[in-house]
Amino acid sequence: MIAAGVLVLACGSLQAQQAPAGIVQPNEHLTADGIPPISEDLAQRVARYNDFRPRKLLDWHPTRREILVSTRTSGPTVQLHVLRKPGGALEQLTDFPDPVRAARYEPRKGRYIVFLKDEGGSEASQLFRLDLDSRKVTMLTDPAEKHEGGEWNHAGTLMVMTSTQLDKTAGPGRRKEVTTDVSLLDPLKPENRRKIASLPGGGWGDFTWSPDDKTLVGINYVSANETSIWLIDTRSGERRQLLPQSGNQDKPGEPAFYGNPNFTKDGRAIVYASDRDGEFRQLVKMDLATMRVTPLSSRIPWSVENVEPTRQGSRLATIINNDGLNELHLFDTASGKELPVPKMPVGGVHQIRWFGKDELGFSLDSAKSPGECYSVNLKTGKVEQWTTPAAAIDTGNFPDTSIIRWKSFDGRAISGLVTRPDASRFKGPRPVIILIHGGPEGQAQLGFIGRYNYLVNELGITLIQPNVRGSTGYGKTFLKLDNGFKREDSVKDIGSLLDWIGTQPDLDGKKIAVMGGSYGGYMSLAVSTHYADRIAGSVDVVGISNFISFLERTESYRRDLRRVEYGDERDPEMRAFLERISPLNNAEKITKPLLVVQGKNDPRVPLFEAEQIVTRLKKSNTPVWYLMADNEGHGFARKPNADYYFYSVVKFMEEYLLK
Repeated sequence: MIAAGVLVLACGSLQAQQAPAGIVQPNEHLTADGIPPISEDLAQRVARYNDFRPRKLLDWHPTRREILVSTRTSGPTVQLHVLRKPGGALEQLTDFPDPVRAARYEPRKGRYIVFLKDEGGSEASQLFRLDLDSRKVTMLTDPAEKHEGGEWNHAGTLMVMTSTQLDKTAGPGRRKEVTTDVSLLDPLKPENRRKIASLPGGGWGDFTWSPDDKTLVGINYVSANETSIWLIDTRSGERRQLLPQSGNQDKPGEPAFYGNPNFTKDGRAIVYASDRDGEFRQLVKMDLATMRVTPLSSRIPWSVENVEPTRQGSRLATIINNDGLNELHLFDTASGKELPVPKMPVGGVHQIRWFGKDELGFSLDSAKSPGECYSVNLKTGKVEQWTTPAAAIDTGNFPDTSIIRWKSFDGRAISGLVTRPDASRFKGPRPVIILIHGGPEGQAQLGFIGRYNYLVNELGITLIQPNVRGSTGYGKTFLKLDNGFKREDSVKDIGSLLDWIGTQPDLDGKKIAVMGGSYGGYMSLAVSTHYADRIAGSVDVVGISNFISFLERTESYRRDLRRVEYGDERDPEMRAFLERISPLNNAEKITKPLLVVQGKNDPRVPLFEAEQIVTRLKKSNTPVWYLMADNEGHGFARKPNADYYFYSVVKFMEEYLLK
C-alpha cells in the first residue's frame, strides 16, 4: 500500500495526493512506495544536516589569480562559480537543473570556459562553451553520444575529446562492439572538430599532450589491475603501445596498472603511476629513447592516486593515498627528487591544480569540514584558504573518524573507518550502521561524512565504513581478492565484522543495519540474504540485485569493463555461479526490512535492478520501502531529492534500528 502524502505513478501519468497537515510531501519527481509519511518535525530536525556545501577547485584563470569552483549556492544543484580572491564572494556562472562539476578555462586569455554536463543523471555527458563576456552557452558535441573533455594542447588552441556510443539504458544492451573516438576540438569552431582515431573498447582516456603538441599519451583501461599506455600521433592518428613493453624488461603474462601519464618538459620522457614492480602504484619516470625506468616514490609504501605537472614541467604534484588519507607530495621532474611540502591544513587533499610554477591550488576536506578550496605558495610556504564555510551548523565539533581492523574468515586483516557518537551524551552500547562503499574498486576514506553526521550526533548511532577485500588503497593483491568466483568472500568480510562488533563493549551487536550504494547496494542485499538473523534492516541505493540482468543491461561502454571484475555471464559456469549468488535469486532469505532507492535514468545499474527486487519482496511480505526519482541517475544529485531520501533513511532507522 502507498502511504498518504506520496506520489503515485498510474497509467503513465503522475497523480499527487494531498498531504495531511504536518506531513512532508515528496516532490513531483519522486515516487515513494511503502514509505510511511515523513513528518515536518523530522524534516526540521534533520534540516541543518541537509545543507552542507562542499567547494571543489576546478581550475585557475590563466592570467589572473582567480579560481573556478564547483559548489551549490542558490539552487538545488552544484554549479560553476568564479572566486576572484581568497575570502571573496562566489560569483555564480551557470544555473542548470542538472549539476555542473567539471570545467576548464580556455588556457591563453581565459575568455571562455568549457564545461561538461549531462541531463537527468544519464551520464550522456556533453561539452559546452560558456563565453564569459556574454554568458552565452553553446553546445559543442553530438547529444547522441557520450563525451569526455580532456587536456588543452600547449598552444592553447585545441582540446582532446573522447566520444562513445550509447544504448540509452532502454533494456538489454544491443551493441556488441564499442569504440572510443578520439577527436581534437576547437571550442570556437566545434564544426571543424577532427577525429584522429577510433579505438576498440570503452576504456580509453587520460590523454595528455607532448610539449610539441604532435603526440598524445593516454591509457586503455581494462580493469583496476590492468591498463596499458599508448602514444597517438595527433596528425595521422597512428597509435603505438608504449606499456607494458614486450621483451625481457617487462613481466610477460602478469597484468599491471599504468596511469596518469604525462610528458616531461623536454618530451624525452614520461612520468606515470604503476604497480608493475610492487603492491602499490608508485611514481615512475621512463626515458622514451632507452625505455629505462626510474622509480621516484618507491620509499613511500602507499599508492599514487593523481599526478599533476606544472605547465613549465619543472615540478610534479601528486596525491598519495596513505591508509585512506590523501596526502600531497611534490617531486622535481628533472632529478626525480622528492621536494619538501609546506605545513598543510588537517584533512585529505583533492583536485590539485597549478598556477604558474610556484602556487598549487587544491580542495581539502576532513571530519570537521565538507570541503574548502586552498592554495599553497611553494616559495613562501604560505597556505591560504580561498572559500569560506557555508554550513547551517558548526562542524567544528563533529567527531573524528578513526581506523579499525579485524580478522576475516581466512585470517586476513580487514580495515574500516569508525565514527562514534559522544559517549557523554549517549550511554551504553550503541546501535551500528555499516555503510559499504561502491566500486567495487572504491575505498572509504578519512574525510567528511556529510548527512550521516546526523545519525551519529543526534541519534547516537555508530557508523562503520568497511574496506572489504576488493577495495583500492591496499595493494594489487588485495584488489583482486573478490574477482569472479571469489565474489562472496567480500560478503564474508562483513560477517567477520558482525563478529567483531559483538566483541566491542561500546557497540550493540543486536542492533545493526547495513547500507550502501551501487556495489555497496549489492553488498547490502547480499548481507541481507546471508546474515538476516544478525541485522535489523538494510538500505540498497542503486544496487545490483541480479548480476546477469545487470551485465546484460548496463550501458555497452561499461559492460566489458564490469565483466573483468564480476565475471563473464556468457560463460556457462560463470553464469550459473552469478545466478546462484545474486540476491534476487535468494530473496526468500531477506526477512528484515529493506529500503530501496533508485534513479530512473541510471546507465550503470539500470532501474530494472531495483524494480525486480522490490516486486519479489512484496510477494514474500517482507517490509520494503521504495523511493524512485525520475530525474536522477546513479545517485541523487538534486538537493530536494537527496533531502527526501535522507528523511526516509532517518525514518527507516528510527523505525527498525532504534526501537
